[in-house]
Amino acid sequence: MTTSVRDGRPPSEAIAGLLAAIAIFVGALELVYRPFRLAPAALILALIATVMSREQPRTIPIAYAMIGICFVVGAALQVWTKHPLF
Repeated sequence: MTTSVRDGRPPSEAIAGLLAAIAIFVGALELVYRPFRLAPAALILALIATVMSREQPRTIPIAYAMIGICFVVGAALQVWTKHPLF
């Protein structure tokens, strides 16, 4: 006997969580590769996740914080090591 229990959450919540996680990953990549190219992509992913979700109270703000912090630190590292910003 197998029963399936649905948790009542729409599939868009799972997609929004996945998009927020991808935005966090892309935001972390700003530390090592051209932050001015990756920041807009990460922000677009986080904005789409924000519009899709109503029940992601922690993941999406973490994504925005990660993108902002990694942008500033990544840009500083790129300037300090004399690598191109974009």
